[in-house]
Amino acid sequence: MLRIYVYDGCSTCRSALKWLDGRGIRYTAVPIRERPPTPSELRRMLAHAGGQVKSLFNRSGKDYREQGLATRLPEMSDAQALALLAANGDLVKRPFALDEDEGAVGFDAERWTTLFAH
Repeated sequence: MLRIYVYDGCSTCRSALKWLDGRGIRYTAVPIRERPPTPSELRRMLAHAGGQVKSLFNRSGKDYREQGLATRLPEMSDAQALALLAANGDLVKRPFALDEDEGAVGFDAERWTTLFAH
């Protein structure tokens, strides 16, 4: 089943959930701030994201800016970056949607149709 990590205050997350509901796609919504994706889920998503660890980060977020990650991230190993994401859900790009076979960060209806509406 699809697990989708969301933040209630995120309009993009609300749009994604509405899109899923409108298509009758079953999912489990998980509060991303309280329960960030696990290191295992992050590694799986990294594979779906073409190995680009920066694509998993909420680069427009306050925590990203305050921690200077635009500068620090290129110096980090993937393991270090994923550990940082697993420890702080505010750093994770959302919505973060993962099922057994597919995964996507951010919401794009066309891409989600290809990935999850089967």
